Amino acid sequence: MTNAFAFDPKQFDTAQLESMFFAPARAYAALSVDVTEKLVNAQLEATKAYTDTSMAQLRSLMEVKDAEGLKNYMEGQQKVASELTERMKGDAEKVVALQQEFVQESQKLTEGSVKQAQESAKEATETATKAVKEAAPKAK
Repeated sequence: MTNAFAFDPKQFDTAQLESMFFAPARAYAALSVDVTEKLVNAQLEATKAYTDTSMAQLRSLMEVKDAEGLKNYMEGQQKVASELTERMKGDAEKVVALQQEFVQESQKLTEGSVKQAQESAKEATETATKAVKEAAPKAK
């Protein structure tokens, strides 16, 4: 009895599969992982900054003991709100920049894959045309 799954991988030319499918897939996966890592790091940094600000505000609130302290705390809140708004704006710009980078790099990968596929198709067509021309005189 023969094993239906036993085959010799040497009989297959994997170079074309590698260049047309696997290499572009690995490049896209690497790009996705890199961008995901950058996004996660940006989120962690933002979360830490927001948490630190919140904790500092809670500490300031705990120190309020009279009307003057409350007035100072409330005035500080306006500054904190302004700083948080700027921080959020910067974080949003960072995320947009990362997304744009991902789109641009994805387009480059896609264009490279399409170009390579076109070149492979052209080579295959030329090879087939040449084989037909060589076989045609022999068939007569």
